[in-house]
Amino acid sequence: MIPITDVAVGFLMAWQTAVTPGPLALPLPSDSLHQPRAAVVMQPVGLTMASADTVPRVRRKAVAYSDGYATRLRIHKILSWGMIPLFAASYFSGDQLLEKGTDAPSWARNMHAPAATGSAILFGANTVTGGWNLWEGRKDPNGRTRRIIHSVLFTAASGGFAYAGTKLADDAEQDLDARRKHRNVALGSMGVSTVSWLIMLIGN
Repeated sequence: MIPITDVAVGFLMAWQTAVTPGPLALPLPSDSLHQPRAAVVMQPVGLTMASADTVPRVRRKAVAYSDGYATRLRIHKILSWGMIPLFAASYFSGDQLLEKGTDAPSWARNMHAPAATGSAILFGANTVTGGWNLWEGRKDPNGRTRRIIHSVLFTAASGGFAYAGTKLADDAEQDLDARRKHRNVALGSMGVSTVSWLIMLIGN
């Protein structure tokens, strides 16, 4: 005969096993009755870390430009378009002076100096407006590389024009080789400034 205490202990152990929560196993259908059935373990829902895609991105701080920036930019663009006719006048008049010297037609002799002076004034004004705006927009990352390249090329072209219009221009009055060098430096500066202009024109 089984003692009552053993029966009570067995009953308590069976009851504890029955009420203790555990993973809930749900059978999945199998293709064969002879294969063991797989089970899906249902775990309690917990907190999960947010995906990296759901983390809000930090927006860049907006850069505020002054009204003067817009005014200088407008002047800069207008003067840049004026560069084309001045270059054309300088080239054709200079070509006549190079080939014919003192026998060049009067229109070439009368046009070349004013065209060169106009180009110098234009480049001086655009150096001021462009440099000022470059400094004001130094913290704006949008188009910064393009603006810097434009400024470097424009400055190089300005230096070339200054050299061609001062030292080389004086020597070109009496020497054919100096006139050719004057022309080559001027044409090179025209090409560099045109590339600088197109970088900003196409980029915008």
